[in-house]
Amino acid sequence: QVQLVESGGGLVQAGGSLRLSCAASGRTFSRYTMAWFRQAPGKEREFVAAIIWNDRSTYYADSVKGRFTLSKDNTKNTVYLQMNSLKPEDTAVYYCAAKFTTTQPMSDSARWYDYWGQGTQVTVSS
Repeated sequence: QVQLVESGGGLVQAGGSLRLSCAASGRTFSRYTMAWFRQAPGKEREFVAAIIWNDRSTYYADSVKGRFTLSKDNTKNTVYLQMNSLKPEDTAVYYCAAKFTTTQPMSDSARWYDYWGQGTQVTVSS
């Protein structure tokens, strides 16, 4: 069973930075796609970014492109989301997600992913 544990959320002023971590366990993740989603109160869960474990290809939502960066550490089975130039509209609960796939490399739909972490709150004050 895959387990995902997020950490690194918190309160930051607009323009500041945070780094979220997603520690994965329970599998060898060489054929997995890992992603971050976020959900603000009263809104649907939305795609933020994804990384293909094998080849490190990354994908970003337009709203975060140029500000957020995904990376991973194979030795720790951990994916990082570096968030810079944060805006109040980035405030949300951020979730890590994972999908084992040998065909479609990634998706920006939450329904595509099989495993989810518990979420970590990010609050950006103006």
